[in-house]
Amino acid sequence: MRITEKEVRYVAGLANLTLSDAEVTRLRGDLDGILKHFDQLNRADTDGVEPMAQVLFESGETATLRDDMVIPPIGNVAAVANAPQTGAGYFKVPKVIER
Repeated sequence: MRITEKEVRYVAGLANLTLSDAEVTRLRGDLDGILKHFDQLNRADTDGVEPMAQVLFESGETATLRDDMVIPPIGNVAAVANAPQTGAGYFKVPKVIER
């Protein structure tokens, strides 16, 4: 396996997750499998394939996107009008991240 237990624990720490040893082992295998799929994609021959800017490129009348319309923003006062708590024109929310 190319992914080490230390790397799995490092990523879990970044995500603020506490993992058991069994979870680390399972995720190590899962992440390694993902990297194997990327290796397969990297081996695919893409010579002569033009890059695409978007899926609907040159789609003409079959495009299902709406026309852009300029509308004024709703403003701070209207945005926080129904908020349970506000302060200085912003939403107030309880702290949810602790370390």
